[in-house]
Amino acid sequence: MRPRMPKQSPQERIKNFNPVALGLSKVQAVAEAKRCLQCKDSPCVKGCPVEIDIPAFIKLLAEGRFKQAGEKIKERNNLPAVCGRVCPQETQCELSCILGKKGSPIAIGVLERFATDWQLGQFRVKKTLSIKKRQPAKVAVVGSGPAGLTCAGDLAKMGYKATVFESLHKPGGVLVYGIPEFRLAKKIIETEIGYIKSLGVTFEENTLVGKTFSLEELLTQRHYKAVFIAVGAGLPQFLGIPGENLDRVYSANEFLTRVNLMKAYLFPDYDTPVNIGRRIAVIGGGNVAFDAARCALRLGGDEVFIVYRRSEKEMPARVEEIENAKEEGVKLRLLTLPVKIIGDAQGYVKAMECLKMRLGEIDASGRRRPVPVEGSQFTLDVDTVIVAIGQRPNPLLARATPGLKTARGGTIEVNEKTQETCLRGVYAGGDIATGAATVISAMGAGKRAAKAIDEYIGGRND
Repeated sequence: MRPRMPKQSPQERIKNFNPVALGLSKVQAVAEAKRCLQCKDSPCVKGCPVEIDIPAFIKLLAEGRFKQAGEKIKERNNLPAVCGRVCPQETQCELSCILGKKGSPIAIGVLERFATDWQLGQFRVKKTLSIKKRQPAKVAVVGSGPAGLTCAGDLAKMGYKATVFESLHKPGGVLVYGIPEFRLAKKIIETEIGYIKSLGVTFEENTLVGKTFSLEELLTQRHYKAVFIAVGAGLPQFLGIPGENLDRVYSANEFLTRVNLMKAYLFPDYDTPVNIGRRIAVIGGGNVAFDAARCALRLGGDEVFIVYRRSEKEMPARVEEIENAKEEGVKLRLLTLPVKIIGDAQGYVKAMECLKMRLGEIDASGRRRPVPVEGSQFTLDVDTVIVAIGQRPNPLLARATPGLKTARGGTIEVNEKTQETCLRGVYAGGDIATGAATVISAMGAGKRAAKAIDEYIGGRND
């Protein structure tokens, strides 16, 4: 029987930013690991973007060899404690599990979290792999999110001198500013980055490549042999409706950055409050929307609504996050399309005009297209609106790099197998190349880029 992850009760967790999921006990982890069939063809590995040897680490758990299980995961994954918390295993490795055909798949994500948490709590392992003889070549990694950290870590293991350039004052990218503390604790990210540093990777924060210096300067003046661009997709999108310039209208990017990186939830200890109001509407149906809604509850919102133009079935958010939000009291206003944000005399949000929708035929996204219901206008009284309908790449770096080809929407064009751009020695991966996607898919791109960079520079691949 697949175990259920112990969690804080909804009544308690909405009062704090502590982790919601509490992790498995040793007894639960071993029992779940023993359900694994140890399939010879390992379909679960094929479903993992970074190709963790899943049967091997689960076998070690089943034998009670917890330290070795954590080390086995780290052979392929530089950020396992992160992935054990935010990776959508249900649509990747667990989806391929044979046991899932007739029952419940192995809880691979939960077991990954257990193995890495146990290792972090019991041991202080600086390096789980031997580092190859140092290469004289330097490689620059632009951006310290999951793609950049993965690429830098793999390059360091190959022996290269990898330097990560981060525009903010703290490394971690979207892991730090985009995911709430109750889903991914900052100390976990700091520990994972500490591991990357222990491999020999160096970090230069407060450095905006494209402004502080260009890619060309990295290659010619600072003598880096290759550059990997991993700056993510941090430019928020808006609906383009009247009233989006009113006070207390946030992009989810700004809202979560203020809460996560600037610690707004610790006001007045940190002088960075968020003016949240009593009734909050979050527009969107993805994980980011639910993160914002759950943060709003914890900041003191009396009523928090997810406003989404399709039904719950079409929501791209993980089922786990939708369930957690509903348990906590987030209300779903489905088949609802905002068309106007209404302000008061002082310029603050006071309401949102909406249309009711119905689902029509399936569109290009593979989901049924929302169609407005004639004469269905209504008004929703709210104090704050948070727009979480997606993000796109910031064009700054591309505009500052002559000849760098971008696709429609601003993503950088790359060879999907090697992450090469059209510029010699320049690679790109993660959300900057694909648009907003998952942490683990970005990590997969980082691994492919590191391998390709090694081949480009002429390093050994054994």
